[in-house]
Amino acid sequence: MLIVDILPPLNETGELKVSQSQWLKKGATLSHKNACKEFGLTQDEVFEAMKVGKLQYRQNYAHGNPYFRLLRLEVKSLAQELHGTKGVEAQSVKHKLQKINKEINSLKRKLASLEKQKIELIALQKQLKAQPNHDSL
Repeated sequence: MLIVDILPPLNETGELKVSQSQWLKKGATLSHKNACKEFGLTQDEVFEAMKVGKLQYRQNYAHGNPYFRLLRLEVKSLAQELHGTKGVEAQSVKHKLQKINKEINSLKRKLASLEKQKIELIALQKQLKAQPNHDSL
């Protein structure tokens, strides 16, 4: 079987035909690097799927650095094909836990900083109360 036999139809520019709305929906796309993190795929698996036409992509640039934007539904389908539904669910739970832990640690750092500022302001407030008021003269 040739690769051409398994590829969906292409449009006149050589891209796979997909509704433009899929590319514009919020949360419907993700970068190839985030796809690897979120779905437990390797970059090699993603690039191979892009090569054989299983994943549609668009090349974008962030601060001059290139990256590939992929459709989330296609990446999820690829991950299920390679790792099974349970594997994808397990990776999803792992990824969500990592995000939550990262947020918790960020909030802990912010809280520590605010506690430090609070202590400094309370000390300054006590110092100002202890000084006699000379402005009323």
